[in-house]
Amino acid sequence: MTRYVIGPDAAIRLAHDQAVIRGGHQIPAPALLRSQVLWPLYQAVRRGEMTRKEAERQLEYGRGLRIRLLGDRVQQNAAWKAAVLLGWPDTFNAGYVALTHADPLITLDRQLASAVKAIW
Repeated sequence: MTRYVIGPDAAIRLAHDQAVIRGGHQIPAPALLRSQVLWPLYQAVRRGEMTRKEAERQLEYGRGLRIRLLGDRVQQNAAWKAAVLLGWPDTFNAGYVALTHADPLITLDRQLASAVKAIW
């Protein structure tokens, strides 16, 4: 079984493309992922870049993914340590970095991808 950590940008792209994820893959992500997916879709609707119906379709797709949302003490401590090591002002992206010590990260964010390479 393959595990892939996905960033919120990748989750939105999967939803936009209605990508099919084959069984046998596990997707861990910080519990914050839901809010980080909701916010840009909401913003896109407010700016008139997509309809509310399209945003809801993408949200429903995302809710249907078998994502294991993690937010326990161990994950939070790892995110804290990653943010300190990287000198980041917050722990939002550090939550993804913390999960990548054993699993690859799928993201469109080059800065986040570089941080994962730098820390591990």
